[in-house]
Amino acid sequence: MTEAGARAQTLAREIFLGGAYQAFGDVTLEDARAHAAELKEVTGWGPTMRVAPVAHAWRELSMAMEQRGAQHVRDLGDEVLTPLSARLWVVMPGEGMMR
Repeated sequence: MTEAGARAQTLAREIFLGGAYQAFGDVTLEDARAHAAELKEVTGWGPTMRVAPVAHAWRELSMAMEQRGAQHVRDLGDEVLTPLSARLWVVMPGEGMMR
């Protein structure tokens, strides 16, 4: 798959946020902030500790969007999306945007 094709596939991936499915590329800054806060809230001890790195990745995404003035995830460059996509649980670990 080409780099552009992998990016398009990642941005088109359906994720569940705010009670509904939407394409990852359509996620707004507010969506990312809210999801980071929601995941942080459910992080605790035992098995839920696995959620903490994902919550942190969503916080990093929202910070990157804010710093770059991105209204949607699709407005970000690959330098942000490639390292974060697996950590956000948008793509499976090891799958990444490019293999």
